[in-house]
Amino acid sequence: MKHTTPATTGSAPGTQGGALNTPARRSRGKDTATALLVVATVLAGALGPMQAAVNGRLGATIGDGHAAALISFGTGLVLMAVVVLARPATRRQALAVPGHVRSRTIPWWNYLAGLCGAVIVLSEGVTVGILGVATFQISLISGLVISGVVCDRLGVTASVKQPLTATRLLGAALAIVATVVVISPSFSVPHTIVLAIMPFVGGLLAGWQPAGNAAVADVTGSMLVSIGWNFLVGFTALLVAYLVRAVTVGVDFQLPGEWWMYLGGPLGLLSIALMALLVRGLGLLLLGLASVAGQLVGSLVLDATIPALGHTVHVATVVGTVVALVAAAIGMIPSGKAAPSADDPAPRDDDAPGVAAAVGGGEAGEAGGR
Repeated sequence: MKHTTPATTGSAPGTQGGALNTPARRSRGKDTATALLVVATVLAGALGPMQAAVNGRLGATIGDGHAAALISFGTGLVLMAVVVLARPATRRQALAVPGHVRSRTIPWWNYLAGLCGAVIVLSEGVTVGILGVATFQISLISGLVISGVVCDRLGVTASVKQPLTATRLLGAALAIVATVVVISPSFSVPHTIVLAIMPFVGGLLAGWQPAGNAAVADVTGSMLVSIGWNFLVGFTALLVAYLVRAVTVGVDFQLPGEWWMYLGGPLGLLSIALMALLVRGLGLLLLGLASVAGQLVGSLVLDATIPALGHTVHVATVVGTVVALVAAAIGMIPSGKAAPSADDPAPRDDDAPGVAAAVGGGEAGEAGGR
């Protein structure tokens, strides 16, 4: 008798193999999508150094870093005003902000988060022309890492408090080391060291900014309104300070002739928008790390490839970049044991440390806190 194999015998393995391969294919597809999002975040992170380079060049060209910050914030404010006021819903939400301030729905200091962005953009206009983009970014990120660790411990930027573990303290210590290393070639020039402290202090102040912006977004019902308010507060502070300078010591306000020098504000907004989109696919932790990588590597590339910036990349700059990246990575590692805050006693799986929120945002962390 001739032996015949049932048709199902040959088809079963293929069917089973297809069923088994489906999860694997999905996993590979997810890994590919994550990798693409990480690359996109690295590129988006590079917008930060580009903004710093534009504002630094603007400050050097017009001879006034304060005026450069005013122009940068002003262009960003105009764009945000167009975006917010063009929609009836966000227009109503924006016009309701003064009422929220008077009613004290949230603590008043949340409405002043834009001052942190003003400090950072001011430091770009004042220091980047002398320090270089890489040194500026390393000093800024180091300050952000330390501030993020402290804010996490206090529960400022998340619903749970992150304890001060040895690992997170190591990240903060490495941030200080990175700043010292990167400015070591200028130890003989005290003026340069003082300038390097300015972005570092800006980073320290900016650690709590995502929390303030998130609170304003919650009370207004719109992150767009929160970002617009952020620009309005920062621009107003810079303008008042500039007017005081004009009255007391006199100023010579100039507008640059090159069109690209007006791109500081738009670059900051583009970074904010991209981070807000990318965080949904990556989460704050991976977003923050990839963004920091983009900022640090992008700043090195700018200083090394654009001779017009006039900055030499020292070995200490490269070493400081690596140390700062390690510090940021360590600072972003969530603690295994987190103390819940009074407002949210049950820790959530999606809680991420404020270091990622602060470092991952554009122009001083506007997008990170949501």
